Amino acid sequence: MNKVIYIVAVLFLFACKNKEKEAEVTADVPPVEKSVVHSEAFNASFKNVLDRYYGLRDALIASDTAAANKAAALLQQSADELKLDELRKIDTSDIIIPTAKTYTGGISSESKGLLGETNIEDKRKSFQMISANLFDLTRTVRYAEEKVYLLHCPMAFNDAGADWLSNSTEIKNPYFGSKMLTCGAVKDSVVLR
Repeated sequence: MNKVIYIVAVLFLFACKNKEKEAEVTADVPPVEKSVVHSEAFNASFKNVLDRYYGLRDALIASDTAAANKAAALLQQSADELKLDELRKIDTSDIIIPTAKTYTGGISSESKGLLGETNIEDKRKSFQMISANLFDLTRTVRYAEEKVYLLHCPMAFNDAGADWLSNSTEIKNPYFGSKMLTCGAVKDSVVLR
């Protein structure tokens, strides 16, 4: 019986010592800042990009080519006007702004390409590229003013699958519109608060 008590006591002390070491190691690591505070000017310009993207998404959900063209032109303008210089104070290693410019350039050129497409299916292919660029842009700049969801339709483009962004988890598929409005699922999200 004494041996059992002795073994339990040794195990207890050993467990406590490991907890102390773990506490010491984590105490030296600075906390990771979840969200970055951006300027009001940047946040307003980024929200404008998102809102215009959502307008394009909604036009494709409705299978409305005229509305999609109008929304794509507005999105292109917003992407070109995004106030990336406002990120200078957080981009100390000069990586965020050049990377963000790559994504805004992709959004702008794909929006322009979408305008040149004549049928809704080709517009949806451009939208797929816009969506990928915008999600990566959102993560790169660490936009934290609202939660952005990445939704996925596995059946889009002959079962190749495609993603789109939303400000809610409700599924309204821009790749099929009314044909398969609720096809899809939440794949990821960006929330840094």
